[in-house]
Amino acid sequence: MVRVPALIALSLAAAAVAFPSYQSLAGLSRKELDNVLPMLVHRSPESPPGPLSDTSAKLVNDKAHPWEPLRPGDIRGPCPGLNTLASHGWLPRNGIATPAQIVNAVQEGFNMGNDIAVFVTYAAFLVDGNLITNRMSIGGKTPLTGPDPPPPAIVGGLDTHAVFEGDASMTRGDAFFGDNHSFNETQFDEFSSFSQRFGAGKYNLTVASEFRFQRIQESIATNPNFSFVSPRYFTAYAESVFPLLFFVDGRVENAELDMDVARGFFQNSQMPTDFFRANQSFGLNAVGEGIGIIFEPHPIQPGANQGVNNFVFDPTSANLSQFCLLYTNFANKTVRSLYPSPTGNLLSAVKTNLDFFFSPLKNQGCTQVFPFGE
Repeated sequence: MVRVPALIALSLAAAAVAFPSYQSLAGLSRKELDNVLPMLVHRSPESPPGPLSDTSAKLVNDKAHPWEPLRPGDIRGPCPGLNTLASHGWLPRNGIATPAQIVNAVQEGFNMGNDIAVFVTYAAFLVDGNLITNRMSIGGKTPLTGPDPPPPAIVGGLDTHAVFEGDASMTRGDAFFGDNHSFNETQFDEFSSFSQRFGAGKYNLTVASEFRFQRIQESIATNPNFSFVSPRYFTAYAESVFPLLFFVDGRVENAELDMDVARGFFQNSQMPTDFFRANQSFGLNAVGEGIGIIFEPHPIQPGANQGVNNFVFDPTSANLSQFCLLYTNFANKTVRSLYPSPTGNLLSAVKTNLDFFFSPLKNQGCTQVFPFGE
């Protein structure tokens, strides 16, 4: 049985050094930083919320959080969960949020465990957010997160390819084909077909395993640039688990997802009428267990295409049993390379957010590293 300790969160955020065009305040020289930082309104990082005191099922599509259609300028991105929380007002409806707001929303709206909520959010924020203004877009690039640093650095938001978003998505297309964040009807139809074939019309762990493998094989066969290495290697399996934990009404005991409900979340960013969140908090261990179940029937190791239908194993990528290596590489290599010479408020923000990022791992057997000093 594959060991999947607190593994999936980094996958949702850890940027690879190989994507220099998608950096926030990263990659700037000392002179460029000196010119940019004074233009940004500094907001000190706020501590992430702690665990919920009440983790019971409760109505979350309530009078205080009704679904509303998008207004001009509202931003949505590749994550159906965050999109839905924004459309119901658990997050700011414009799609711009602080890390603490995101942690609070996924806990209150979905009953996501505090450990995975904090780890995922702060990993994503360190890569895609504006560390000076403490704002991040749940979709694409926007001036609403604050003034942009000069090229080549940008504040990319969660649409950034191969960071939060990646190839072989369940309901979004590969970036190679042009749109990596919008709902894809063809892929949802395939998702529904697999749910009919393997789940009697419902999405469950059996369907998740078969459909995850199918999406990987399709990308191998059609996308010459298909990449399935860390972090996307983990993201793909995690996104297969999340709908079963967070999109199924908490009063339903069989943990199977109805197709009409699935379409509401994936396409319309909308909870069903009278929707109750999960009846318990699901954290790193629960998600890791689900990933292991999905992985076992069709194990595939990290790798990438070298041309269509030529998938080559990559021994340098972390696999599902190397979580601490993922964390260490993220902190010492990715973050360090993206912020080579931070000073002042930026240095303080990087260090503080790295501390927040590590905080859920204190009991996971990993040792904290300090690439910018303690």
